[in-house]
Amino acid sequence: MKTANKNYIGIDIFRVIAAIFIIAIHTSPFCSYNAWADFILTRVIARIAVPFFFMTSGFFLISRYQYSTKKLKIFVKKTASIYSVTIVLYIPINIYNEYFQTENLLPNIIQDIIFDGTLYHLWYLPASLIGGVFAWYLVRRLGYCGAFFVAAVLYFIGLFGDSYYGLSEKNVILEGFYTLLFQELDYTRNGIFFAPIFFLMGGWIADNKIRFSHTIAWILFVFMMSFMLVEGVILHQFGLQRHDSMYFFLVPCMYFLFQALLYFQGRRYAWMRDVSLLVYIIHPMIIVFIRFAAKVLHMQTLFVENSAVHFFLVVVVSMFFSVAVVVLWRQFRGKKKKQDTEMRAYIEINLKNLTHNVKVLREKMPSKCELMAVVKAQAYGHGMYEIATHLDKIGVRAFAVATIDEGIALRKYGIRGEILILGYTPPEQARALQKYNLTQTLIDYDYAYRLNTQRCKVKVHIKLDTGMHRLGFDVCTDKSAGKEMRNIFNVFFMESLMITGIFTYLCVADSLAQEDVLFTRRQIAIFYKVINRLKKQGIHIPKIHIQSSYGLLNYPELKCNYIRTGISMYGVLSTPNIQTKLQLDLKPVLALKARIVLIRQVREGDSVGYGRTFVADKDSRIAILSIGYADGFPRVLSGKEQYVLINGEPAPIVGRICMDQFAVDITELSNVSINMTATLIGRDSEKEIDASTLAENAESITNELLSRIGTRVRVVEVET
Repeated sequence: MKTANKNYIGIDIFRVIAAIFIIAIHTSPFCSYNAWADFILTRVIARIAVPFFFMTSGFFLISRYQYSTKKLKIFVKKTASIYSVTIVLYIPINIYNEYFQTENLLPNIIQDIIFDGTLYHLWYLPASLIGGVFAWYLVRRLGYCGAFFVAAVLYFIGLFGDSYYGLSEKNVILEGFYTLLFQELDYTRNGIFFAPIFFLMGGWIADNKIRFSHTIAWILFVFMMSFMLVEGVILHQFGLQRHDSMYFFLVPCMYFLFQALLYFQGRRYAWMRDVSLLVYIIHPMIIVFIRFAAKVLHMQTLFVENSAVHFFLVVVVSMFFSVAVVVLWRQFRGKKKKQDTEMRAYIEINLKNLTHNVKVLREKMPSKCELMAVVKAQAYGHGMYEIATHLDKIGVRAFAVATIDEGIALRKYGIRGEILILGYTPPEQARALQKYNLTQTLIDYDYAYRLNTQRCKVKVHIKLDTGMHRLGFDVCTDKSAGKEMRNIFNVFFMESLMITGIFTYLCVADSLAQEDVLFTRRQIAIFYKVINRLKKQGIHIPKIHIQSSYGLLNYPELKCNYIRTGISMYGVLSTPNIQTKLQLDLKPVLALKARIVLIRQVREGDSVGYGRTFVADKDSRIAILSIGYADGFPRVLSGKEQYVLINGEPAPIVGRICMDQFAVDITELSNVSINMTATLIGRDSEKEIDASTLAENAESITNELLSRIGTRVRVVEVET
């Protein structure tokens, strides 16, 4: 199985390069030879190292699609732990440096721990903590646009206390401001001013699929690096720099560098991440060690005063020590099991197929019509988080759910488009509707009145009952339509309700039987009759929508603002061999798989499972799968000649399907072993188990079958 989370080998390799750049900054490799060459390397080129580390952290941490603070908590805990260990590690050197003999020791220690680190290079860790948390919450609260604005302002302020300080000190107010700032924060290169913008850039690149070609990305990087070099030389020449660490052109330079590195994908070298971190942490200690050794060996001229040799030795010893520690640690910890071997059962979600289906459906929609993705019931069992966030990434801006809890979950996932609640929400939850910017369906006039009395501005869609007789204003008959038209008209003037849509449901749009087509045409006529009457009364008509999946497939000529796509978007239809006017090339998004946890030898005459419904008619091999009806695989399929696929071959289900497992007969199959996977829904080699056929065998429809797949089954994104 291949996960959709790409292995960006370019990032892994550049981690080590960036760590070497950090060593260069602290050892000045060319200072013995040429001051300008050393300046260009250590004060310009190597300055990409720390922003790269920030961007890498942001790439894997910052995302508006994070529905919980779990990853943030892990990041904070891990970084804080590393920082704490490092502070303790450097206590001997701080004692040697007489750090603990300074005046006002306690306030200084607190200030250093929070902002600058207790040794000169450790400022990166508190900066990473502050910048990461700050950027994460900025995105969550303001979105990327607002977050970037705040971060850009902070970066601008920071620059004029850093590389552009020479300009600030000429102004009395600015000079006083930065003097106070330096007293409190020492370095302005910390998580408040510089880290957030790079964290955000990393997260934005991860969230958005905007990619330059490999060649263009590298060209633009070199181009921006050249501008940064000119910027650095000018600032240095005029003596404007205080810390010479950050530049205006560093931001676009890092953006294009990161874009270029993403093109290098392949096998993950996770050890490089650990090695680069260790190199960063320990290299000052190695510098002290080499200088001490040079003094003992009387080789200071070569090992210390020769800057290139000194740099080379620090790099080699730091790398050797770091690699050795990582190897020993990994052997001690043991290799982690692969993700797919940990799961007893799982859903595979093919996001490429989802993208394909959205494209196909959009091509058949009328112009200016928008796709409204129905993601209720865990996106029909596919996993709401995985489906909704991907749809948002590919440009879907309207979603439909069944409950307010589902709508709130989408907002917490980072979804920022319209979210329509198709079902009932207690009017007392109006403030929650407003807080999360959710759109509520009005199910009748009394409900609209109660919602309006909450005195809380809420977006709503009016639902019309044109014949389904479920929810909605009853406009089915002339007798009821008159009263309901007055009610609908009055709703438009309710102060707390913002009418943004009107819609109806077509209850037999999936059928092309003559009587069903006539009924559907009548529903459509009633809907537009209401719309036209509202127009005549001077009402501005908001967005309208009639079609769901089958409404599009059988009545594509209708022109509305939205089409609510549910089951078709997931690449399947409700029943097999159903006839529709449009025959679209839709691809299934979901596959359901389970692991073989045990293989039994069953003798002729022995039974398997509850009720002894299966008795072996010969000596047999029986495999036990770790999935059952509590995971959404229907018990009714027991004894119906249903099978699963193992190695592309059918293995019949035998005995009754249990809550947590069931048995299949593998007597006729070869090369079957424990821990192999069986396909319950989906393709395996040349054979496929179609969800709609499986649902029909279970005396149900695909919608029910998929939406019942339990929350115990994990979702895994895959590529093909």
